[in-house]
Amino acid sequence: MNRLSSSSEDDDDRQNLIDQNDRKLPTPRSTAAAAAAAFHIADDYDDIDSNSNNRSYNHHQLRRRFTSLKLGDLFNKRSFVVLAIFVPTFVIILFFVTDIKALLFTAGNFSSPPYDSASGKLRESELRALYLLKQQQVSLFNLWKQTLPNPTNSTNSTSNHSDSAQIPLLDDLKSAVLRQISINRDIQQVLLSPHRTGNSTEPDFRDFGDFENPSLGDRCRTVDQQFSQRRTIEWKPNSNKYLFAICVSGQMSNHLICLEKHMFFAALLNRVLVIPSHKVDYQFSRVLDIEHINKCLGRTVVVTFEELAEKKKNHIHIDKFICYFSHPTPCYVDNEHVKKLKGAGVSMNKLESAWVEDVKKPTKRTVQDVQSKFSSNDDVIAIGDVFFADLEQEWVMQPGGPLAHKCKTLIEPSRLIMLTAQRFIQTFLGKSFVALHFRRHGFLKFCNNKQPSCFYPIPQAADCITQVAQRANAAVIYLSTDAAESETGLLQSLVVVNGKTVPLVKRPARNSAEKWDALLYRHGIEGDAQVEAMLDKTICAMSSVFIGASGSTFTEDILRLRKDWGSASLCDEYLCQGEDPNFIAENE
Repeated sequence: MNRLSSSSEDDDDRQNLIDQNDRKLPTPRSTAAAAAAAFHIADDYDDIDSNSNNRSYNHHQLRRRFTSLKLGDLFNKRSFVVLAIFVPTFVIILFFVTDIKALLFTAGNFSSPPYDSASGKLRESELRALYLLKQQQVSLFNLWKQTLPNPTNSTNSTSNHSDSAQIPLLDDLKSAVLRQISINRDIQQVLLSPHRTGNSTEPDFRDFGDFENPSLGDRCRTVDQQFSQRRTIEWKPNSNKYLFAICVSGQMSNHLICLEKHMFFAALLNRVLVIPSHKVDYQFSRVLDIEHINKCLGRTVVVTFEELAEKKKNHIHIDKFICYFSHPTPCYVDNEHVKKLKGAGVSMNKLESAWVEDVKKPTKRTVQDVQSKFSSNDDVIAIGDVFFADLEQEWVMQPGGPLAHKCKTLIEPSRLIMLTAQRFIQTFLGKSFVALHFRRHGFLKFCNNKQPSCFYPIPQAADCITQVAQRANAAVIYLSTDAAESETGLLQSLVVVNGKTVPLVKRPARNSAEKWDALLYRHGIEGDAQVEAMLDKTICAMSSVFIGASGSTFTEDILRLRKDWGSASLCDEYLCQGEDPNFIAENE
């Protein structure tokens, strides 16, 4: 009974399913054969229900019915129209959604394992990343080139203040873009390195454009000194008229600046300049190339004290001793210096002042003032210390100096010092390096008497140095300093760029295994304090970027050499320029 009831319920369910299927079928075909076929299928289902105990028979009947269908029934006119519409539409959609070019490029140029493997997918991702990085690099490079100055306007030195105020911001932007291009290139090299093999041909990922070419511009490029526009005078002295240089204030750097100004005086007065004796002043012949000055002008314009003494048969008399400064002491010369002059065999008349002039408040003077006050028919005259003289300052301080000559500069280090500096750079520093003059000894009190102070705490100084090193992209920094080891050690630990410590390189002690200083040793001038000071200056003057100490004449002489040699950079600056020390001690 239960079985019959269950069978009846199954029949009802099947009938319901058949009814639902009938409702979902398409509209019956118009031909009678199609309708009959549909009903035959329905009858077959009825037969299946009535013969449920014989499944093999049912399968045979279904197979027989379906195989009896003809191919023409399937591909009638309506089916052909549907296929004719669907197939072209599918092809068009497939064309637009598929990157055929990329598939062909990948298949044609890269030999890689199947993409379903992990290595194939990794390679595909890396090459895609390289492609995106290359596109980014090209965009950054084009942006960087747009920030370069217009060559037609670069020679105009009278640009307005608003334009000049934007230069630091523009330079920082260019530096940032260039840094991103470099990082982009490094990432490309890292991604590409696993794919480089000896015999395989890899895609060309070389850099677009030569963005390291200095001609395209550089944040720390050298300054165009426009030597052709210098204002100069000819130095054509009378061969028997001499000017005795007197320099007494400060140390060697002060004396070199004083000597350069004396050369200008000698040219204005048509006299040969006499370089002081080492018995009275520094031994200039050890640090300067004196004969170089005569070669640059093509005539004898300077002589040493010894040469004049030989000509005068060891009897040098200063006929007229004129003081440029009258206060605090005439000629800024003390009794000790007068004794040294007399000890060197020099006799002189009484000192006289050309005008009332105070060292602390020098008056601006002109060429006409000098020629009217210091001209004389005497054979040998002397002019007191002119280091503080304010005479045609812009003219005197221009690159190359105020005198017409065929060299880069007149006062420069001796040949031995120049070669030694070059050998040191080749040994320890390389082409691109930052040089730092870090003055500390005796500088604390000196700077704190100035407004603002120029003595910076080590952490603040390190931060300023780091910024310049990053801007210059320098691997090392040459350190010229008189600071204690405790200060330089702390400074070294704080100068870090991109997580890497930038080495501070100082000249090492004499080592026979090193040959960079062999020339000094061979000529017996190693260990001389003035020679070592001039060597430091020369190395700093040859650097890519220089950081100086404000208020130091040592720094000023380096800046003079850099201007004259054409090595001055847009990134040259005084330490923490534009900043005040973040802590200043009280005065005594």
